[in-house]
Amino acid sequence: MSNVAEKAWATEKKAAVDLKLEVVVIPVSDVDRAKAFYAGLGWRLDADFAAGDDWRVIQFTPPGSPASVIFGKNVTAAKPGSAQGLYLIVSDIEAAHRELVARGAGVSEVFHSGDSHAGNDEPYLSGRLRVKGPHPTRASYSSYASFSDPDGNGWLLQELTARLPGRVDSKETTFASSNALAAALRRAAAAHGEHEKRNGGKYDDNWPDWYADYIVKEHAGEKLPE
Repeated sequence: MSNVAEKAWATEKKAAVDLKLEVVVIPVSDVDRAKAFYAGLGWRLDADFAAGDDWRVIQFTPPGSPASVIFGKNVTAAKPGSAQGLYLIVSDIEAAHRELVARGAGVSEVFHSGDSHAGNDEPYLSGRLRVKGPHPTRASYSSYASFSDPDGNGWLLQELTARLPGRVDSKETTFASSNALAAALRRAAAAHGEHEKRNGGKYDDNWPDWYADYIVKEHAGEKLPE
């Protein structure tokens, strides 16, 4: 078992109560402007509550996300625009980029991190040097795009197709949306095509089992079938 997996197992054994991160607060200066922006992204509006003129809270949830964001009036003392490095995990960085462009968001080009984390590019949590285009091998965790809301709160799209070992329970494979499941099926189909080629191009009657094994192992960060 890897060190990462051992630490994850130990943490799981010690936890007596689930602690589920469900809400992130982002500071904005104009509540209605922020509401229009996030609605324009296609995020689900969950709530818009007010108590007189002194307090208002709005909640949005990104498509397929188990966590939500809230903003409003007198919900945080943080400076508007100070929230940075807010990650949105996607299964297909190029498809996510196209959708944001279609919705009019000022999204950057798709990029990946260079070998060095030095440079003068816009900072983000994985480093500062941006190289144009997705990662050459489309390695999981390695391709990005970024955008900001009208106040300058910074969002980062990160492509994730396989999680690190120990990050998820291999006995439980779940997907937050039909889009994420469809993307996993497309990757399994491509890998299965190579599997059939290596076996003389013969049709594989067992393809459903192979797909299932591939998807579960990819999701859990385990060695993939060949």
